[in-house]
This record gives sequence, structure tokens and C-alpha cells, in this order.
Amino acid sequence: MATNSRPCEDTHRQSPISVYLTIRRSSSSLITAANARRSRPLVTADTDEQHSLTWCPYAMLPLRFPKPNSKPCVVQAIFKLCSQGHLSQAVDSLDLLARKGQRLDSQTLAFLLQQCANSHSLKEGKLVHLHLKVTGRKKPNTLLSNHLIKFYCRCDEHVEARKVFDKMSARNLYSWNSMLSGYAKSGMIKPARRLFDKMPERDVVSWNAMVVAYAQCGCYYEALMFYLDFRRSAIGFSEFSFAGVFTVCVKLKELGLTRQVHCQVLVAGFLSNVILSSSAVDAYAKCGEMSDARKLFDEMGVRDVLAWTTLVSGYAKCGDMQEASELFDAMPEKNPVSWTALISGYARNSMGNKALEMFSKMMLFQFRPDQFTFSSCLCACASIASLKLGKQIHAYLTRTGFRPNTIVISSLIDMYSKCGSLGDGRRVFDIMGNKQNCVLWNTMLSALAQHGYGEAATKMYDDMVRSDVKPDRITFVVILNACSHSGRIEEGLACFHSMTCDHGIVPDQEHYACLTDLLGRAGRFDELMNELEKMPCKADGLVWNALLGVCRIHGNLELGRKAAEKLIELEPQSSAPYVFLSSIYSALGSWTSVEKVRHLMNTRCVKKERAISWVEIRNKHHAFTVSDRLHPSNEEICSVLELLAGQMEDDA
Repeated sequence: MATNSRPCEDTHRQSPISVYLTIRRSSSSLITAANARRSRPLVTADTDEQHSLTWCPYAMLPLRFPKPNSKPCVVQAIFKLCSQGHLSQAVDSLDLLARKGQRLDSQTLAFLLQQCANSHSLKEGKLVHLHLKVTGRKKPNTLLSNHLIKFYCRCDEHVEARKVFDKMSARNLYSWNSMLSGYAKSGMIKPARRLFDKMPERDVVSWNAMVVAYAQCGCYYEALMFYLDFRRSAIGFSEFSFAGVFTVCVKLKELGLTRQVHCQVLVAGFLSNVILSSSAVDAYAKCGEMSDARKLFDEMGVRDVLAWTTLVSGYAKCGDMQEASELFDAMPEKNPVSWTALISGYARNSMGNKALEMFSKMMLFQFRPDQFTFSSCLCACASIASLKLGKQIHAYLTRTGFRPNTIVISSLIDMYSKCGSLGDGRRVFDIMGNKQNCVLWNTMLSALAQHGYGEAATKMYDDMVRSDVKPDRITFVVILNACSHSGRIEEGLACFHSMTCDHGIVPDQEHYACLTDLLGRAGRFDELMNELEKMPCKADGLVWNALLGVCRIHGNLELGRKAAEKLIELEPQSSAPYVFLSSIYSALGSWTSVEKVRHLMNTRCVKKERAISWVEIRNKHHAFTVSDRLHPSNEEICSVLELLAGQMEDDA
């Protein structure tokens, strides 16, 4: 059924919450549409490396190998070469046929183009296109033109695909959907939208393509609007119609929207689709609703590796590593993604030793680590300050010829910096060929700032700007911290004010916290309070924590008391404001107030977090806290400490 209705774009902008309330109203038509879908032709789906749901615009059956004796010998030879993986030889034979004056039929040429598209063989596909031209097919028929469009889009040659499309004398719906899908899959939203608006008719595939394209490009509102207009068009839907809207649920972390979409999938009878069920599990996990995610997972009739990995990752991100580990152990089948999910969970939750232990097991079971695996392992090395293990991972990358991406390179720099080897980190940065990624510069700037090289950090920031690398909000957080800790007040203030003027970045709470630290460390409290009064939003815990810290440094008791009281109101479970407020009252001799603060801490079960120190002895890491008596070698440690203390007294 054709429709020419055009989705509204800017008539009345709605929040995601109001959008899902609108979606809810369309649920009543689900059962009718679900019955109607049985009469529609089958639409297939593609799955990528991570098994994520996507659309397939190719509403035609794929060309298959012919029966042995159903084609001439020349054609049989071409099909045989393709079946053996010799596509180049098959295409090269076309030149010989052209010289002999022989023309292949459209089905055979379409088959060759399909093989070129499936293998992303641009050179071979162009040779097939050239063969069409030299054999009198400068304007191919609709079948061949459609396969040419599909081939060029698969190879990201959208200009060539559009040339073929524009020259077509007769286009069918498949022609429009192929061109639309090519634009949409490459994130070319504007050309896709223009083409969509020109379509003489649209089907489920057309609408699915646009919804998923908007969702994957981060245009979540537009994706929801398209989905609503699609459902109102009453042309039916398929399982893959929910792919884009589930992507929106995952990205926005909107629990209400997730439940509405889950309801629609359930009523439509598509919940048995393992990819849709896994998407729903992922959406609930991203919203922090692990109980709902687990319930849906337990109700799944069929679970693939993606479903298991999704739940493991959800528990890991919520900090429940025990549940994540138990679920991982119960997995009937594992892949590198599932291993990485658990490893990154341990690294993220300050369990670096466990993360590296799992990495060793992963390598032992001969699973190939990917970019995310190495990044997580390097972060784990940095968290426990294990330079030796970090160097081993770096050596493995070099030895195996692994080509790390920017994230892995940044993790390497960060690891060397946090393990005290700033020089090695700087060498990694210097040998990096392409330095046009802002993340790389931010990591190196942060490393210099952490080691107290404020002047070097500001100089590198100038080099970054001169290299035409656009700084982001993280860049200014790092450079403001560098200026603060090196006493470069004026340079820090200049950077803060250049954020908006020169780079169009509006300062947020974190930037104002850095500014507070910058001016507070210099004792410029009047100027500091003036800047805070100019804040476009109300100060949160970050700013008050920074103010508390600088008041502690300069002994500004009155302002410190105000900051501590505000922090207790905003973050009642943080121990820092209670401790500082207690010390202020002690200094003033107000012991009754001290007792009230301590009683409030006990009532709210607030405990001061203990610092942890690590030491590596014979390839084994040992962790210690203040007044630790749990270490198995406690007696020997205490005796050595007494001996050292005695020697220090004698030397004094």
C-alpha cells in the first residue's frame, strides 16, 4: 500500500517522555497490524559482527548458483570460479568474452555484481560495469541497474550509485529502497531524507531504513517522530520495524519508553525474535533496571551469545561483579565480546588484578582480544600501577603486529603516566602518525598535568590548537587543572574565558569546579565568589567540593563551614564535609557541635573511605590500608617497621 504522507519535522518539538506517551496511543492497532503482516512478502534481516538488529532493503530473492547443465559452458565456468572464491578470474574472463563478441545474459551479470557487492570488491565490480558499457549496455535494464546501485552502495561509492539511479529510465520500489538504504547505512541523513520525500511509494523497508538511520546517527527525536508517522500510515510493520526505536531506548536510557516499546513487541508477537529480546534486555540494563532485564532474559526461549553478553555487561556496568561473573561462568558459549565485557567490568570497578587474571584466561583459551579488550587491560594495569604487566601488553601489541586504534594508544599513554613512566608515554604519543584525534591530545595533556608539568601542558595545548585539532570540554577540564596545580592563574583564566569566545563551548559544573580550584589555591576568594555568582546554573556537589578543598588549604573557616553544610545537604553519604566541619568546630572549641556532627555521621552510617596502597613483590600484588592487620605476613611487616623506625630515630 502506497503512502505519500510526509513526517512532520519542526511543527511541535516534544521531549522523549511525551513521545513515548504518544507511542502508547498507537498500541491498540498492534493486533490488527500483526494479523495483516501475514499477507505481506517476507523481509529478511542482516546482522553485523555484534549481531545488532538492522534493516534489509533488498526485497528480492538472492541469485543462486544454477543447476549444473542449465547454462552454457562459459557461464558454468564463471559460476564455478565464483564458487571456488576466484572472483577476480571470473571477472577477468569478461574481457575475453567481449573481444569474441559474446554477451552474457542479465542474470549472470547480476550474479557477478552481487558477488562483488558481498565481498566489497570495488575494482572487480567496476570492471563488470565497464563490460556492460562496452557490450552495448550503457543504459542497463532495471535488474542490472538495481544490482549496480547495491554494489556501489556496499562499497561506499554513493556518487556512482546515484549516477546509475538517475540514469534509470524505469525504477521500481527496489531501486528507490536500494539507494535510500545506501545513504542511510552510511549516515548520509540529508540525502536520504530528500530521496525519501521524493519516493512515489514507500513500503515497510523504506520506513525502517529511515528510523534506524536517524537512531544510529544520534537524531533520537527525529527517529521517534518517523516511527510514529510510520505506525500511523497503517502500511503494516515487520520485526525489524522495532530496531531503530530500541536503539533510541538504549541511547536515551528512558525506562518509560523502553517499557512501551517492549509492550508493542510483546503484543505484536515478535518477542520470540532473539535479537529483539536481546535489545530489550540491553535497554532495561542501560536504564539500571537489572531485575526487569533478568526477568526478560530468563523468559527467553532461545538465548544466543549476544543475549548472554548483554546481561553480563549490564551487571558489570551496575557494579555487580559477582552476578556478572556467575552469569559468565554459566554461558554455554563465549566469544571475545563476552570476555571483554567481564574484563572491562572488573577494570571499571577497581578490580584490576581480577581483570588481568581474566585476560590471562582469555588468552589461554585462545580467544582473540580486540581493541576494547586491550584498552580495558591497560586501564587495569594503570589502576594497580603495574608497569611490568603494562609493558608486557605493549610488547604483545608490537610483536603480533596489532594495529591499535586511538583509544588503545590513549590507554597506553595513560598507563605509562600512572605507572610513573611519563617519558615512555610521551614517546608513544610522539611516534603516533595521525594526531588529529582530540582524545589523544587530552590524554597526553592529562599525563603532563598529573606529573606537575603545567608549563609543558599549556605549551602542548597551544601546539594542539595550531595543529587545527578542535579542543572539546575535556580538553579545558584538563588544562584548567594543569594551570591550577602549577600556579599559572592568568593562563588558566584566559583558557576559561576562551572556551566560549573562541571555541563555542559553554562551561559546565566541572569547568566551574576547576575554576574554583584555580582561584581558590591562589587565595583569590572574592574573585572566586564573583565567578560563581555568574554561573548560568546552580552549583552542584563538584563545585562545593572544590570550594571545600581550597578552604581547607587556606584555613578559610567561615566559607569552608558554608561549603561543608551545603555538601552535607547535597551529598549526605560523602564523608569529606563531615570531617572538615568537625575539624572547624574543633578549632573553634565548639565540642558540642563536634559531637553533633559525629552523631549525624553515625546515624547516616557515613564512613571515611580508607586509602589503599599497592606493592608488587615477586610478580604478586599486595594491598594495604591504614591500620591493616589482615595481611598474612603482618607480624614480619610490623617487626621490620619497628626496626626501620628505630634506625630513623638513631639517624636523627
